[in-house]
Amino acid sequence: MFIEVLNAKYLGDYKIYIIFNNGISKTVDLSDKLNGSIFEPLKDKAYFQSFTIKYNTIEWNNGADFAPEYLYEIGK
Repeated sequence: MFIEVLNAKYLGDYKIYIIFNNGISKTVDLSDKLNGSIFEPLKDKAYFQSFTIKYNTIEWNNGADFAPEYLYEIGK
């Protein structure tokens, strides 16, 4: 089964609550994962919380995203 993001909710700081297509939900903390120029704008918390679900994962307007499998792996 391919892991996909079905729903996501901003929790605060750099944490997102994600519901995956296998029925499992996890809280993902991306505070130490925003490395590289594509992720630089996400360090602004107002921008960080403006994600949408696109192509089965979370994505920001600048094209930054994380693979759903990676989000599942690091979530708690």
